[in-house]
Amino acid sequence: MRRALYPGSFDPLTNGHLDVLTRGLGLFDEVIIAVALDNQKQSLFSLEDRVRLIEASTQGLERARVMPFAGLLVDFAREQEATAVIRGLRAVSDFEFEFQLALMNRKLNPAIETVFLMPREELTYISSRLVKEIARLGGEIEGFVPGPVAAALQQRFHSSEGI
Repeated sequence: MRRALYPGSFDPLTNGHLDVLTRGLGLFDEVIIAVALDNQKQSLFSLEDRVRLIEASTQGLERARVMPFAGLLVDFAREQEATAVIRGLRAVSDFEFEFQLALMNRKLNPAIETVFLMPREELTYISSRLVKEIARLGGEIEGFVPGPVAAALQQRFHSSEGI
């Protein structure tokens, strides 16, 4: 079985992430969406909430699984018997960091390949950071994120209850 990891903080999952995931499912038998616990970012959603939102947003994608992870990605890949890591590239500006990360992962575990995938052109401008800002300011985000994520952002920013 050709298994790949698609790692990230996914805070929150966007339609661009889903597009890259779908492309990855065209190349691999199974893709594990690896939700990072320690991503050195101040997350809007807890790890549990991010996992739950991704699961809700990927229903029907039977060869996709969602799993939280902590520690080194190459160790998690070895534990899951994954042979590749999928990384999304939106713009040339993403490439330098992603290239450096791929080379470091290769040094740590030469058996893990990194595959760079680009989302559809109309999704390249979408980022989790921008979506959160638009949601915080009361803008429409439905075209940028799956329904469960849009509802959670609406509740988070425009409800006294939180999610």
